Amino acid sequence: MSTTLILLPGLLTDGRLWTHQARTLSATLEVLVADLTQDDSLGAMAERVLAVAPPRFALAGLSMGGYVCMEIMRRSPERVERLALLDTTARPDTGEQSIRRADAIAIARAGSFDKIMPTMLPNLLAPASLADAAITGLAKDMARTVGKDAFIRQQTAIMGRPDSRPFLSAIRCPTLVLCGAEDTLTPVDRHQEMVAAINGARLVTVETCGHLSPMEQPEAVTGALAAWLAPL
Repeated sequence: MSTTLILLPGLLTDGRLWTHQARTLSATLEVLVADLTQDDSLGAMAERVLAVAPPRFALAGLSMGGYVCMEIMRRSPERVERLALLDTTARPDTGEQSIRRADAIAIARAGSFDKIMPTMLPNLLAPASLADAAITGLAKDMARTVGKDAFIRQQTAIMGRPDSRPFLSAIRCPTLVLCGAEDTLTPVDRHQEMVAAINGARLVTVETCGHLSPMEQPEAVTGALAAWLAPL
């Protein structure tokens, strides 16, 4: 069984995304949350994670964190004992998606960064979560903490990500693929695509849940991660 679990946040989120998972799983292993705010490429993010990671570890990432997971698997697959990809996709940005990201960067640079997360929330959260003031409040506060400059770096990194689909068949470690049933940003079919390509991968779909599954349905996500981490 892995003795260290490294958790990778998504765009405009920090360690609070993983609060329930880190608190619960730290009873049996070391849990680290990586900093993905300092770099403007997935390669640099991956190298930053690898620099502080032990020789062998379990790795889980959500959305942008999932893109970094795949980059780490390309660079140092022998160090990753288990892999969990949450609410993410192996596909690159479409042209339309890159345009939307460039527009968001322009809005942030023009001084309206504080307007970005409120407009993103309907796409990030399931309707039930969108009606929960604690969840929406946390999402907004994480965005404020990450801040404008890191947001621009993260969006730049995301736009530059490669198509990971041809690489998925090379993944050999036990792999969990999890998504919210109501995730509209990276829908269930994107996760089914990854499961079909990764030998032995397991798909978990979480009901009443959107894109930010660890905070929308924390108990279900923690349970899935605990099962994934259990000895084979």
